[in-house]
Amino acid sequence: MKLSSIINKDCSKAAVLFNSKKRILEYVSELTHEQLPHLEQHDVLSALMSREKLGSTGIGKGIAIPHGRMQGIEQVFAMILVSKKPVPFDAIDNRPVDIFVALIVPEGDNQQHLKTLAAIAESLKDKEFCKQLRHACNDTELYSIIKAQD
Repeated sequence: MKLSSIINKDCSKAAVLFNSKKRILEYVSELTHEQLPHLEQHDVLSALMSREKLGSTGIGKGIAIPHGRMQGIEQVFAMILVSKKPVPFDAIDNRPVDIFVALIVPEGDNQQHLKTLAAIAESLKDKEFCKQLRHACNDTELYSIIKAQD
């Protein structure tokens, strides 16, 4: 699975500026509500925050995969955000994070959820790909980089 199969142009945000983990998760919930209006912003934020309480989704090397489970969706909803400045995120390597691939996944679809997480982590192991993501100047360029990964 490639990122382009789960992320659309409207959910690719480059050069965003955040100063906290909470603000990033709030933005993810805002964007999710814009794209999926039947999901309440507060409920999305609650799902993301609940998952973070179990342990940080910061996987290291400046990357995090915040995610939450929700009823009311049939398939994985994903977005990518690249922050201008890395943000403290309690990642496993204690490094701040600047690449965020956020997921909202259907409640109960554990197998697909784990496959998606593994595929994203695999994609983000490519140092050159991550470097390109970090240097994207705008949303269109970021999405083009994701599409070119195919």
